[in-house]
Amino acid sequence: MKRILLTAGLAAISLIYVFGATTSAEPNSTIAAVKILNVRQFGAKGDGNTLDTAAIQKALDECGKSGNGIVRIPAGTYLSKPIFLKSNTTLELEQGAILKATDDPNDFVNEDKKSNDPLAFINGIDLTKIAITGKGTIDGSGAKWWPPVREAKKNDQPEPRKRPRLIVLNNCVGVHIKDITLTNSPSFHLFPIGCKNVDIVHVTIRAPQDSPNTDAIDIAQCRYVQISDCVIDVGDDNIAITANHQDSAHPNAGSQYITVTNCTNLHGHGISIGSGTRGGVKDLTVSHCTFENTDNGIRIKSSREKGGLCENLTYSDITMKNVKEPITLSAYYPKIPKEDTAQPVTSTTPIYKNIRITNVTATSPKNAGYIVGLPESLVENVVLENVRISAPVGLTIRNAKGIKLKNVKIETPQGKEPFILENAQVEGLEQTSK
Repeated sequence: MKRILLTAGLAAISLIYVFGATTSAEPNSTIAAVKILNVRQFGAKGDGNTLDTAAIQKALDECGKSGNGIVRIPAGTYLSKPIFLKSNTTLELEQGAILKATDDPNDFVNEDKKSNDPLAFINGIDLTKIAITGKGTIDGSGAKWWPPVREAKKNDQPEPRKRPRLIVLNNCVGVHIKDITLTNSPSFHLFPIGCKNVDIVHVTIRAPQDSPNTDAIDIAQCRYVQISDCVIDVGDDNIAITANHQDSAHPNAGSQYITVTNCTNLHGHGISIGSGTRGGVKDLTVSHCTFENTDNGIRIKSSREKGGLCENLTYSDITMKNVKEPITLSAYYPKIPKEDTAQPVTSTTPIYKNIRITNVTATSPKNAGYIVGLPESLVENVVLENVRISAPVGLTIRNAKGIKLKNVKIETPQGKEPFILENAQVEGLEQTSK
């Protein structure tokens, strides 16, 4: 493999990564020249008032036809309705560029009769080799969408209308998201579905702490995903990994081979698996991450109606500060009942096994967390090693077997038990202390 030097600055560097400016072809083979298309050349104004949708989409369409190019958005605020990415294309937002969604629900109506979901602001369907890069910002204009949802949740009512996501990528191969800032999505910010070979690097994602369902990164039915060096501060899951559907090609792992490293998580609901895990989640590695003021840290959430196999999960070198529930592995969602009886095992029974949590320190204002399976499906083979948690209430372990504690210390107030056990087989309790 030989590296080809391109000379289009940062944009070219990102293109080397995405489009593979390396080749195993014959030495005399050529690579198509990189075409750089500035949206202003297509009529975009970037004044924050003019609707620039047509100009941006025209640039994307033209770039897609060339088969190897960059759509560049220079500094300015570009108001737009939904847009659609093309294969072999990088969407690059320069520093000072803001791509801002309109907030009229009529702009997001999906004409595809196969789906009741609204369009996302940025859409990618059945694409290869796509990238979103640069120091600019993609703004979902979510402030108008959130208040009706807050009111509905307060009254235990369904939300009045479905909200668009910021970026949705369906069935794409070779996805590279780097350096960009994503903010204020009406709901999920970055949502790859059924994608393969996904890199999300040095991305900042922000939304108000009370903005409902503003998950930062949701990975659904994806394989070979790397998330690194991101800063996340949102109103729901910082990162969520799901597998809602069974895949005949991968019957036990709809989402697999996922790595999360060096991420800073501020407000949010932690790095989660679930709640939908029917298709299976396997081979997840989370390391060198920090959490501060989040509701959760390490989290698996599912239920008898939405569960599946979750196994080979590794978490290491994690620091948490003021996290309400540092470790939560629960086969119940949204709430853990005080009592329950065994039910028949079905295709959607949650199964959690082979989980390793090492080198974790945490402080919590609420409790150390939960490891709770079902009476008919015990959590199996969980190792906690070099774990230190300070919390008012200890760690609950219920309906579990093969739990191993090595150098684990749960610090609770005097008179409070560090471990609350029920139908739990736990090794190493004698080595722990308050």
